Amino acid sequence: MEALFYAGWDWVVGPFAEFAFMRRALVATLALSISAAPLGVFLTLRRMSLLGDALSHAVLPGVAIGYMLAGLSLPAMALGGVMAGLLVAGLAGLVSKFTTLKEDASLAAIYLVALALGVTLISGHGTQLDLLHILFGSALGVDEAGLLLVTGVATVSVLLLALLYRGLVLETFDPIFLNANRRTGWGSWVWQQGFLMLVVVNLVAGFQTLGTLMAVGLMMIPAVSARLWHDTLPAQLLNASGQAAIAGASGLLLSYHFDTPSGPTIIGCAGALYMTSLLVAPGGWLPRWWSTPHRVA
Repeated sequence: MEALFYAGWDWVVGPFAEFAFMRRALVATLALSISAAPLGVFLTLRRMSLLGDALSHAVLPGVAIGYMLAGLSLPAMALGGVMAGLLVAGLAGLVSKFTTLKEDASLAAIYLVALALGVTLISGHGTQLDLLHILFGSALGVDEAGLLLVTGVATVSVLLLALLYRGLVLETFDPIFLNANRRTGWGSWVWQQGFLMLVVVNLVAGFQTLGTLMAVGLMMIPAVSARLWHDTLPAQLLNASGQAAIAGASGLLLSYHFDTPSGPTIIGCAGALYMTSLLVAPGGWLPRWWSTPHRVA
């Protein structure tokens, strides 16, 4: 029994205790779990679940331009990604305002063009390895600069979310009241743009560990899963962060022990938690089936 305990301890704790790169990856993943997953909850409540995916692809041209100008410089690529994400979101809003297209339709067209442009730029000015690193990230390769970026973004994001919480809740559930109530000071448009900025910044921070294609996974999958467990917003926010943290730590361990790509492994663990929630959560299949009256022949 004691031998089994120590074996389990070495398997779970050993990699983090022995290697600094594992500790950096764990801290970065936990920071993203705290800051990004709650934003995913708001996206699902606002029926904008696919917006995070679109914006995660839209940042790629900015990341590519930063790479072309400064190589694999994290600050340059992060700044380029933020500017590209905000530009795409703004263009989609303008298109929907001055044409008959809805914002989701215009965003879908623009982000696909942005994704193609970003891949073309990186492929023309870098190696295949650079392209894979930017698209899929490397949580186990996070350095001190990347860790500072992720933790800094997470800290600022959590503080801003706390400050904007009341307005975001009003804008999510009752935007008409928010616009009519002068005590809030700002209209719903300002709250929406501030929220989109938080989403973009978190996606850019996540590309260092999960890549531009996978960063949205840690934001959206735990958030969708959390809705199956709770009806209240605070509980969903905590649940989403908790599931993201569990998926991050589990994914890092599996990636280390079985030599698999860290980003996809983390998202795979989040997907496993989602599948489990679909079965056993209060809003999942088994509890609903159990509570449904069954006719006895």
